[in-house]
Amino acid sequence: APPECPFCGEAAGRELELEEHVRARHGHLLGAPGTGNGEQLYECPMCSLTCTNIQILEEHVDLHLEEQNFSEGGNMRDLELAQQLQSEEDERQRSEEEKREREEFKKLQRQYGLDNSGGFKQQFLKNMEREVDRGRMQPFEYHKRKADMMESLASGIDDGRTKTSGVIEALCKYYQSENKDVRRVWLSAGVDHFHSSLGDRGWGCGYRNFQMLLSSLLQNSFYNDCLRDTTLIPSIPKIQSMIEDAWREGFDPHGASHFNNRLHGSKAWIGACEIYSLLTSLRIKCQIIDFHKPTGPMGTHPRLFEWILHYYSADNEGGAKVVCTSKPPIYLQHQGHSRTVVGIEEKKNKSLCLLLFDPGCSSQQMQKLLKQNSDGTGLRLLRKFVGNLKEKQYQIVAVDGVLSVEEKAARCRASQVLTSEKIP
Repeated sequence: APPECPFCGEAAGRELELEEHVRARHGHLLGAPGTGNGEQLYECPMCSLTCTNIQILEEHVDLHLEEQNFSEGGNMRDLELAQQLQSEEDERQRSEEEKREREEFKKLQRQYGLDNSGGFKQQFLKNMEREVDRGRMQPFEYHKRKADMMESLASGIDDGRTKTSGVIEALCKYYQSENKDVRRVWLSAGVDHFHSSLGDRGWGCGYRNFQMLLSSLLQNSFYNDCLRDTTLIPSIPKIQSMIEDAWREGFDPHGASHFNNRLHGSKAWIGACEIYSLLTSLRIKCQIIDFHKPTGPMGTHPRLFEWILHYYSADNEGGAKVVCTSKPPIYLQHQGHSRTVVGIEEKKNKSLCLLLFDPGCSSQQMQKLLKQNSDGTGLRLLRKFVGNLKEKQYQIVAVDGVLSVEEKAARCRASQVLTSEKIP
């Protein structure tokens, strides 16, 4: 029988014809020429694809590697981009934080008068010009007050325009006839009231309170020796120079550095430490007492009231209802403001009430106290009960004598690490 094709079964005439038939019809099933049916296969190590040619496999693997390199490069670029974006965001936040800090610092400088915007003289002139522009001051008055101000600055003496005298005497007379609820009252030695003017409005309370304290000391012969060079009330710029003199003597270098050792020509606020340094430089014995936390319910400070009562009453025991003491007034400081304590009431129910001179009260308001009504309504201006003083912290500067030259030098050395006494 003629041979048949093993692939399709077709019969061939002879062997040679069958071989030609198979190669012609079914050669693709036999593999590449010369390989036979057992041709060499090559498997891709990355995707298991089978190739029959090593060159084809190499090209195929190269494509895999190029794709991988492209992918890894993309990931690297993404990481670098993310890091760059984060770095830019961090820098932006740092820049904004620095800007906020600069703005806050400038705000504090303005608030405390350390922004080099001028001092008493510049503010006085600017405010008077504003008053003229608004029709509240005539040009001739402007020129007169400017001349008076320039004379005051040249002499270093306060012009007295904001002073009210005689209030303590009027209070003493009122309490003699008051029969309602006051059991006893202690009053400071005579004190003149000084209020803020066009030149120091908004920042001058510390200086005005020093003027009040000094007005009482000048009326007490006990302090004549240490105040022989200060016989009249100094102006605010003069007080600034006096504090700078105290710093140059060595008092409170830490506090001086806060002001860059300069007050004159600025609107810098001063506080208890500056008052202490100035008084001590004048050989006036005083102390700072720090009521650093509330000692009563609802944030009140009953220990402050008790301390002040003891200050006035310790050397003034007796049965008199009204005690006009020889005690100087007390400088009272809290955050943002200061006032002067000029006396204390003890009510019939044993509660205490401070009497305060506030530099924020005008002369017109204080003048009303010189004509005190029998019902005492004008005293609302001065009276502060325990519930009225609820700041977190208070400091007082209390005068209690005169220092020798040696004691002054010792206090100067001690002030280089100045600390106040804290009431527990």
